[in-house]
Amino acid sequence: MAQSPKSMAETPARPNPNEKLVRVFDSEEETEALVVKGLLESAGIESDVAPLSLTQYAFPNVGGTIVVVREEDAEPARRLIAEYRQGQLDAENEDAEAEDFTEEPPAKA
Repeated sequence: MAQSPKSMAETPARPNPNEKLVRVFDSEEETEALVVKGLLESAGIESDVAPLSLTQYAFPNVGGTIVVVREEDAEPARRLIAEYRQGQLDAENEDAEAEDFTEEPPAKA
């Protein structure tokens, strides 16, 4: 039975098992890797999270987590992650500077 063009467009593409995946991020914290995965996917870059070693399947949260993307998405993903990290550093520096300028009331004698 032949599919109409409309029904073919609705069928999601099957993943290519021979596609080369590249590690773009790693962390000891799985939650941090999940945040990066969400960041990439919000920018339209498909990604996946995997344990750094197979022992993590037996001992969750031990050994680290990696984020992988398709080879052609690696550079845009790395740039996005770098921009995100720079934004975090800038926010931390602004918070530290704000704390430096906070005036404390004079001590009573």
